[in-house]
Amino acid sequence: MSESRSHKAGKGNAARTEVSIPGNRRLDAIRGISAIEVERGGTARKIDQALSRLATQANRAKILRVPQNDMPLAVECVRKKRVNVTVTNLAKTKRIKP
Repeated sequence: MSESRSHKAGKGNAARTEVSIPGNRRLDAIRGISAIEVERGGTARKIDQALSRLATQANRAKILRVPQNDMPLAVECVRKKRVNVTVTNLAKTKRIKP
């Protein structure tokens, strides 16, 4: 299934996209010192999976981009998993650091 326009825009013009990580998985993008994961699924399970993909990146700033409506759910999941992640909306206009 191809990526939506908003998913591609969320990754931005990163240096590396679809980066391989352990467990036969892929991280959306790595840009400088930031690891970026875009999750449009909207469920706690999908957000948890995205957080586990971000957790593989040591010594990087971790950014989880979700739709504006899903930001409270994403923040709740981040607090529950106790991961150091910044949650932003897809347009990058709002940012929450739980």
